[in-house]
Amino acid sequence: LLSILIIKMIQKITTISFICLGFVKGFSQQEVKDSTNVKEIEEVILLAQKKKVFSDHTSYSFDQKVIKSARYAKDLVLSVPQLELDPITNNVKSIKGERLLILINGVESTSLQLQSVKPEMVVRVEHYEIAPTRWANRADSVVNVITKNPNTGYTGGFNVTNSPLTGFLNGSVYFNKTEGRHSFELNYNLNFRDYDNRLVDKTYQYNLNNQSYFSENKEQNHFGYTSQNITLKYSNALQNKYTFQAKVNLELYDYFTIGNGKNLFRQGNILSENTMINRDGEKYISPLLDIYFAKNIGKSDEIILNLVGANFNIKSSEYTKEWVTTTGANVFDNDMNLKANQNHFVAELAHIHIFKIGKLSTGYRLTNENVLNKLNNLYGYSEYRVNYLQQYIYSEFAGKKDKLTYRIGVGLTNINNKSEYEKTKEWTFTPSLILGYTIYKGHTLRFVSSYKPQTPSGSQLSSNIVQIAPNIVKRGNPYLKPEYRWRNQLWYLFSNKYFDFNFVLFYENTKSAINEYFSLDNSNNRYALIYENAYYFQKKGVQLVGTIKPFGNNYLRISGLIAPIWEKMKTNRGTDIKNYYLWNKITLTSQYKNFTLQYKLNFPIYSLNGAFLSTNENENHLFVNYRKNKWTLTAGMYWIGMPSKYMTKSLEESLVSYISSTQIKNNKNMIVFGVAYDFSKGKNNEIEKKLENGGGQAITF
Repeated sequence: LLSILIIKMIQKITTISFICLGFVKGFSQQEVKDSTNVKEIEEVILLAQKKKVFSDHTSYSFDQKVIKSARYAKDLVLSVPQLELDPITNNVKSIKGERLLILINGVESTSLQLQSVKPEMVVRVEHYEIAPTRWANRADSVVNVITKNPNTGYTGGFNVTNSPLTGFLNGSVYFNKTEGRHSFELNYNLNFRDYDNRLVDKTYQYNLNNQSYFSENKEQNHFGYTSQNITLKYSNALQNKYTFQAKVNLELYDYFTIGNGKNLFRQGNILSENTMINRDGEKYISPLLDIYFAKNIGKSDEIILNLVGANFNIKSSEYTKEWVTTTGANVFDNDMNLKANQNHFVAELAHIHIFKIGKLSTGYRLTNENVLNKLNNLYGYSEYRVNYLQQYIYSEFAGKKDKLTYRIGVGLTNINNKSEYEKTKEWTFTPSLILGYTIYKGHTLRFVSSYKPQTPSGSQLSSNIVQIAPNIVKRGNPYLKPEYRWRNQLWYLFSNKYFDFNFVLFYENTKSAINEYFSLDNSNNRYALIYENAYYFQKKGVQLVGTIKPFGNNYLRISGLIAPIWEKMKTNRGTDIKNYYLWNKITLTSQYKNFTLQYKLNFPIYSLNGAFLSTNENENHLFVNYRKNKWTLTAGMYWIGMPSKYMTKSLEESLVSYISSTQIKNNKNMIVFGVAYDFSKGKNNEIEKKLENGGGQAITF
């Protein structure tokens, strides 16, 4: 961030800048509302240099040719090298798989809402590769789209993508209207899946009571889900005075699985052929209310209050039965029904003060989650209540000195969890440091270090028990403690007309890492898949993320990631577990006039996932779209020549040898067609929201 001293310098050189950059004269007459409330010189000069690197983020602007070729702001966001479009959900996501938060002028938004912003209204896109302190518990990286001031008017549109060959449908509708200082927004999003040909193969092999067991089951199932999200938002803002926003959100989710299969089961020398049925289901409804108010005090101070309340009503069920095919003799039954009522509340108060040398942000956040479970499982009926309380006090200062930019944060986190059997009360100091140094134009170094706790999830703390195979159950661990991650990164950033690369050396050490493993349950003569706090989990490697433009334009863009990564975990039982993989993906994009062609490819790798090594989802997709005025037509093919496939295998140290393979045959060579229509007059995104809190996630097991 630039100091007020630099602002005075800006005023002296403004006239010269306008002469040199005459094409921004019209733009300079627009008053831009920034996420930091500090006028920055790059607002004027970014149109010429296109990219500016800070200690914790990179700022991108776009020339007129790029703006004219974009359909909406979402296209401009996707030009950031470390971001990509998820072709399955049509959402913007991090190419590195990190949690991403999207903001418009500091207001929490979605990929859908980016479609309501016309590209010519975008001043710049700020990508915080390291999330600021106030968002660090919710996201790994943040994208903030800075726009010009809104005009009275409206925006709206719809987008539908469907496969005529199987049950695949994505749809969305949005409408915004602005009248003076008042604005109204309505959004609806739908994701529907209905696949009737998913193949699941699993094998278990273990010894119990000096006898060997082997189970090989093959299942074909029908599964699907419907996810709906409805948002209604009202905003009232007077620039440099106050901001008020009220948002109501309703999320509805419904998932099912209906499966039938055969199991070849061997106990010692006795072999039997068994029949299996599997029925899973999950439903929840979650209303959310988000109240936000910010008040400016003079020119240098701002007080902000954010209150969020959410409720989940969750119903989960799982029924699995296996019997000997010839005799009907029962092998095992698993019948589980869970009803949970989950209340989530967040309150945050923050103060921002602008000094001449930088910006100071301080705040306090209280998060509380209370869950009442009503459970029917292998042990009969039970009711229990769990409560997760977290307090977070933070302070962060960001500034700049010559070529050095910095961000120093300190925090104090209090975790106060109460599960069915255990209480956790801990205070943790959570510091963070970011240093950035510009070597010369286009070359920047950055150092990042942070330390923070992570509380176990509700499903990990659950005392639920489910049967997953003969003699094997899965259960949570109410005695789990938080884990603590120390993260260090050294960045080298390089960019010019043809290249934009980030080279990152990183090392992470997680103390008391939450791990999953198979344990012998002697009292019940079986194995249990349970959670533990391992001694530590280490992860280190090198990441190369970037984009190549061979012609210096968007005729051809080659984007990708390659990262050799080493993983090591020391379990609570003293075992060392090691793994190495080469993370990779590549995207080829060609844009010419109104046509865009894109191809995505990766080679799946095995990474540590608790007691297992699991692969990421394979990609081999091709898309083409054509834009004409307000209409966009899309055609594409997912998983060319292959179905989507997911592999899992147990570790060599595991007491139970487990291998699974899942393939969704429906989406092999899946052809999709899409149509979208967008219209706008004016804009509806004028609020600058400094605090971002959500309603949590549904806790299921």
